[in-house]
Amino acid sequence: MALIERIHKFENLHIVFWLCKDISWCMEWKTFGVIMITPTVALALAITFMTRHTRKEKYHNSAVCFWIAANSLWMLGEFYDYANFRGNAQYLFFAGMACIVWYYVSDFIINNKEEKATN
Repeated sequence: MALIERIHKFENLHIVFWLCKDISWCMEWKTFGVIMITPTVALALAITFMTRHTRKEKYHNSAVCFWIAANSLWMLGEFYDYANFRGNAQYLFFAGMACIVWYYVSDFIINNKEEKATN
């Protein structure tokens, strides 16, 4: 099986895990929700590792990892009434956004340098 096909299978399974985690959160199924954090985060990290050689995928998948971690922390904060967990989740959301902003800003700079070099 080609790497890209393998990655797509992992991405599809990751969506199932993520939905199970978030449905558990919505339905307030604490035990199942907490259990689903591990495979959801683990698969996100595995996908990020598998795509690390492609700059665009590496940054976008890193942002997804931060997003899921933030989302999980927020969920735990709501489940167990830890207000500081919900507040600290914002830093992980910002880290994910920083990955995306860094990618697009640096991509713009790289493309601009390449364009100037060819002219």
